[in-house]
Amino acid sequence: MRAQGEGRLGPVKVKAAVLYGPGTKYQIEEIELDPPVENEVLVRFAASGMCHSDEHLVTGDMVADPERTPGAVRQFPIIAGHEGAGVVEETGPGVTGLRAGDHVVTSFIPSCGTCPSCASGQQNLCDLGATLTRGRQQDGTARHHTADGTDCALMCSLGTFAEYSVMNQGSLVKIPGHLPLEPAALVACGVTTGWGSAVYAAQVRPGDTVVVIGAGGVGMNAVQGAAAAGARQVVAVDTVAFKREQAFAFGATHTAASIGEAVGLVGEITWGRNADRVILTVGLADGAMIAPMMAMVSKGGRAVVTAVANMYATDVTLSLANLTLMNKQLVGTIFGSANPRYDIPRLLALYEAGKLKLDELITRTYTLDQINEGYQDMRDGRNIRGVIRY
Repeated sequence: MRAQGEGRLGPVKVKAAVLYGPGTKYQIEEIELDPPVENEVLVRFAASGMCHSDEHLVTGDMVADPERTPGAVRQFPIIAGHEGAGVVEETGPGVTGLRAGDHVVTSFIPSCGTCPSCASGQQNLCDLGATLTRGRQQDGTARHHTADGTDCALMCSLGTFAEYSVMNQGSLVKIPGHLPLEPAALVACGVTTGWGSAVYAAQVRPGDTVVVIGAGGVGMNAVQGAAAAGARQVVAVDTVAFKREQAFAFGATHTAASIGEAVGLVGEITWGRNADRVILTVGLADGAMIAPMMAMVSKGGRAVVTAVANMYATDVTLSLANLTLMNKQLVGTIFGSANPRYDIPRLLALYEAGKLKLDELITRTYTLDQINEGYQDMRDGRNIRGVIRY
């Protein structure tokens, strides 16, 4: 192992899944990886979750259009992946709190600890997160390069779909060394986002009726969070029968195959009062979902939009009169309004105590070479969460 601040003399070759544009498949190839510089860390990954957010690069929903966004940074080629866990191999100058051999989980929202958002307890809004769409290091340069020398962007400045990656120390959270890294990887995004969407953003209280629309890697954890917060009834809504079946193991009391079916069910089980909290965690949000979602919300209730939409989508169907006269709330959240440095270790402690299901979320594991197969399984509704095992 190398000492603090001791780096390599030059780049090394590592295996990565590289995406060259929307509508293409991942290409498995060797890239050149530069050593970490100021405030950066080299991590050897043990596992990476296959989150739906990375799929938005393939569909183009999270790809900036230079004609519509002047000054947009080129996003391809890109190494996707933002849900990782591994071991620190090297640290650059200025890194504090991490050393070679430490076990870490990535946080797709970095946290510097000193910006106004971090200082006010909103690490999920850290100023360092401004680099998420740029996909570069904090100084605007790249450490990852294709064989022909082209710079690679990184999903959330992380790039966990590679054997090794270099990232800012603000994007890493140290975890106890005895915890298994495969399930720990899921807390980097999906688990914390879903859990926080229920516990923090929706503010679920004991006795509440909660509806979670979309029971994938994020939604299933919103179900877990709602149940743990004391919800009396949790309705999981998903078009895939397999996911509806699995939802009961994570705390659901009822399921529905569509939003329309859920509206009738919720009215019945609440005697017409409707749901105290409704959380949207589908793979891709659409403005047309908001009106029926809000129709399920009770007087004084809250609806939370966690799902990602196309970055240029602006149309929303919503009854403004109902919003006002029924005193309803509609809020958005990123990372479930959680604080990564506090909540990632906290959730792993709950897992260790047997009070949070992580192993059960992993439907299948894949090698990096099988990444395209894994994402097809996700599209086909076969997985709650697929995990790449290095």
